[in-house]
Amino acid sequence: MTQTIDTNIYAAVTEAIQSEAQRILAAGEVTAIVGYAAARRKGSAQPIVITSADDAQKLIFTPACVNNLAVYLTKAKKEIPKSGRIGIVVKGCDLKALVGLMGESQLKREQLYLIGVPCAGVLASTIQPDTGLTSDSIAPKCRECDAHLPQGCDFVPSQTPVTPELEKKYAAEIARLEALTPQERWAYWKEQFSKCIKCYACRQVCPFCFCEQCLCDRNKPQMVDTTPRPAGNTAWHIVRAMHLAGRCAGCAECERVCPMDIPLNLLNRKMAKELKELYDYEAGFDVHDKGPLNSYTEKDDQSFIK
Repeated sequence: MTQTIDTNIYAAVTEAIQSEAQRILAAGEVTAIVGYAAARRKGSAQPIVITSADDAQKLIFTPACVNNLAVYLTKAKKEIPKSGRIGIVVKGCDLKALVGLMGESQLKREQLYLIGVPCAGVLASTIQPDTGLTSDSIAPKCRECDAHLPQGCDFVPSQTPVTPELEKKYAAEIARLEALTPQERWAYWKEQFSKCIKCYACRQVCPFCFCEQCLCDRNKPQMVDTTPRPAGNTAWHIVRAMHLAGRCAGCAECERVCPMDIPLNLLNRKMAKELKELYDYEAGFDVHDKGPLNSYTEKDDQSFIK
């Protein structure tokens, strides 16, 4: 049975964001704000960078605001001023990414003005942007979100999102795969990776892929085959999954932009589940210097070494 998800607060949230953006830009508290604006297509939204208080009315928040804007602070976008405090509109999943980046010394908290968004959910990538938000149209990641109301931001509108309990599709799919034999699981992922065309859209949209030169782009020596062939595809996706283990914020942007519909966020969530069970660690709202795969102590379990 389809459930309608209440998004009536989004209009009030939009007004609050506009008002706060106008205030902090006029007061000179920030030099720019990264947020969402209406796009050309009816009901759609796109990222925007504003530097004038007069442009604050362009900011919106709707179920079509799917992008994780944290990527605009790690890809050295030329639209972002190099100096001054930067404001950024963040959903809960976006905030997790920012916290992770602070832990990796890519961002400093004092350089940011966080405008948190009370969010009941956003639309799945396959849904028309002017579609209402329902249990059928909501993004899968929103079904398992634990951060509908961001904490620790400089400003959060007073509205509280209503978030009904929905089936957790990623958790259900992980359970299904875990019940398979290792050979069956390998066959599943081998089939998924075979679809990859090596467009690297997943890398470009990920806030944590901030290296100036990716290891997988090097050709002397060449670590990963850059052509879309089975061996290179498998190596690319496994290396990337391990690189994100303990870091991924679960924003699912990689899965959203993948033109071949590879369930990349499913793989990332499986890795997150393993780290939670093995190390009682998960990416969240606490700034950690290092994750469990980036640190070593003599007390670490070494039973895996044969």
